[in-house]
Amino acid sequence: MASSFPTRTVVPRNFKLLEELEAAQKGQHEGSVSWGLEANDDMSLSRWVCMIIGPTRTPYEGRIHTLKVHCGDRYPEEPPTVRFQTRINLTGVSANGSVDPKSVSSLRSWSRDMTIHQVLNDIRASMSAKENAKLSQPPEGALYPSQ
Repeated sequence: MASSFPTRTVVPRNFKLLEELEAAQKGQHEGSVSWGLEANDDMSLSRWVCMIIGPTRTPYEGRIHTLKVHCGDRYPEEPPTVRFQTRINLTGVSANGSVDPKSVSSLRSWSRDMTIHQVLNDIRASMSAKENAKLSQPPEGALYPSQ
């Protein structure tokens, strides 16, 4: 007896990450965020280096914020971990630069259909949030200690 439920094709981890890499390389985005592999020979597609340009009329305006994103073995079933390299005062970012998943809507309600691009856009959007409007920022170019 045939099932009446539609079957959903589950895209394997590496195929999904290759799609994300291709989107980044082709610049299929507005340009205020970018992402790519930390090392070209990373066959696991796990370690990403990302950039967010601070939105205008915010304390982050004119600054380029760098982040590292790690997609673990269970990605995309589990969200990536995100950590700022550039020091930033932003709600949901800890003293070592780690981003609290509860503070970013796409990480909080993660599904396998979401992308690194969405996470970066959500973090950038939070820079425009009222609670971050008056936060003083560290000196430009200040970095968190590497871990």
